[in-house]
Amino acid sequence: MTGEKEEILSKIETPSDLRKLQTNELPQLCDELRQFIIDIVSTHPGHLGSSLGVVELTVALHYIFNTPYDRLIWDVGHQAYAHKILTGRKDIFYTNRTYKGISGFPKISESEYDPFGTGHSSTSISAALGMAVASKIKDNNDRQHIAVIGDGAMTGGIAFEGLNNAGVSKSNLLVILNDNRISIDKNVGAIKEYLAEITTSRTYNRIKNKIWNILGRVSKYGPNSQKIVQQIENAIKSTILKKSNLFEAFNFRYFGPIDGHDVVKLTKFLKDLKRIPGPKLLHIITVKGKGFKKAEENQTYFHAPATFDKNTGKIIHSHNTKKFPLKYQIVFGETIVELAEQNPKILGITPAMPTGCSLNIMMKKMPDRAFDVGIAEQHAVTFSAGLATQGMIPFCNIYSTFMQRAYDQIIHDVALQNLNVVFCLDRGGLVGEDGATHHGAFDLAYLRAIPNIIVSSPINEEYLRNLMFTAQLDNAGTFLIRYPKGKGVLKNWRKPFHKLEVGKGRLVREGKDIAIISIGHIGNYVIEAAKLLNNENISIAHYDMIFLKPIDEQLLHEIFTKFDKIITIEDGTIIGGLGSAALEFMADNNYSVRVKRLGIPDRFIEQGKQLELHSECGFDIDGIIKTVKEMLEK
Repeated sequence: MTGEKEEILSKIETPSDLRKLQTNELPQLCDELRQFIIDIVSTHPGHLGSSLGVVELTVALHYIFNTPYDRLIWDVGHQAYAHKILTGRKDIFYTNRTYKGISGFPKISESEYDPFGTGHSSTSISAALGMAVASKIKDNNDRQHIAVIGDGAMTGGIAFEGLNNAGVSKSNLLVILNDNRISIDKNVGAIKEYLAEITTSRTYNRIKNKIWNILGRVSKYGPNSQKIVQQIENAIKSTILKKSNLFEAFNFRYFGPIDGHDVVKLTKFLKDLKRIPGPKLLHIITVKGKGFKKAEENQTYFHAPATFDKNTGKIIHSHNTKKFPLKYQIVFGETIVELAEQNPKILGITPAMPTGCSLNIMMKKMPDRAFDVGIAEQHAVTFSAGLATQGMIPFCNIYSTFMQRAYDQIIHDVALQNLNVVFCLDRGGLVGEDGATHHGAFDLAYLRAIPNIIVSSPINEEYLRNLMFTAQLDNAGTFLIRYPKGKGVLKNWRKPFHKLEVGKGRLVREGKDIAIISIGHIGNYVIEAAKLLNNENISIAHYDMIFLKPIDEQLLHEIFTKFDKIITIEDGTIIGGLGSAALEFMADNNYSVRVKRLGIPDRFIEQGKQLELHSECGFDIDGIIKTVKEMLEK
């Protein structure tokens, strides 16, 4: 006999298997589950810290609730790795975030255990409330609805809209606030301070535990006893915390805070809460990266690390990794500091992504001039608008996919008032492994429709710098600069600034057989394709538009006059972007030439490496060459 415990996780295929365990077996299962996640993510990179932090919660939820009949929604879906492993996807978990593999986020079409897709934050409460109301209408009153919200998602405005509505609905809804005090970077704002006050009040927590025990004992005597205890509890909260409980102001019963890493205690709490009707909120305290020392020590980096040694936590770099070119985000981060040193009106704003967009560089050097406003894209845009009315020049950096959430604010609060806000859209185009929820596919199309806005996209780092320089000169108006995820193409990009002429494109390469019109970084594929085609005696003319709006009509007249075969290429949706602009120009000016549009097709593109997705969409280098040859053959 070795004395080793028999493995539990290998026997768990679905939550029904989990529910056969004894509660004293759950801690071992949590240890095995945590190690399984570390083993896979160390070689198949993904979101590590968030999922490690909710291992015990995940086990407890599936142990107590009858999923998938009971609806479990994971807000900020990168918390859901343990959930995926326990719900039939353990054997294919290694395909997480890979091409043709499983999604890195909950996805309705992937599993019956994923009742709602959650790639963007703060949506769980609203979605769960909708499901709860539907269950009530259909007389499914025994069905439970659980929304797990964490990683800073409670700072999102829609979360409070959901709480406000749920509080008067009397629906069977449990909100679990996973309080780890961090999203990707440290949480910010008054909500963070409020939760910290609840968490750190020893007197409150000691009395709260006693109240909970009393509530459990007297509940058998009927609802009146519960009401009395609740009144006493509310008075204690108000006295000790010197303010009323925020969540109970929304008519939620508040419980907690409790240790989110005590799986046995969690199961007891959840079992009791399951019997209490109406809207409830359980506040749990967890550690992001729990159980992996390096992830606990460096929570921001291990939010989604590269390949690492699972024993030491040391990052494994590819042997051919080069220091240069740098990522576009780094170029942005260093350039805004240069500009801000020259222009005291420049400020930096980001909604909870200072490290991701590299505004953290400015935050360190100029802490009074750079602002992280939390997961609140709408607020970030209108906050920027307010700054602009007072003569400041805000550079508002938001990931393209998240800018979709602030569309009305761009129109109503900025463009309509013709304010000089500079929007820097990071992660424009196909972003890779995060998949359909995070691709910046639609920005060129949805922004082009707005009056009073300049829409631009640089082909390389030098043009990014010069667009940023141009955007803060002479009250340039609403100015948008869109660039992709990943590295640029230049080793020596830090050159003196020069002003670009707004709405002016350029000829990159002369040619005679066919013209290719591009915008943004994807134009570098055209440069390489043209070189290869030249070796086959095919002459390509390449034009970089730089600006989608205003578009260079003089240059388009030149192109449509010289060529009868034209290709447009963009790392954006094929509907409404550069290709559509070219066709509209052709129709408006009575040209008759053959135009082939390359871009993201009219469907959602799933996860995979960027090159794999570009190939799938037909605008990688090989796809460009293929399209050129097909047009010439015809």
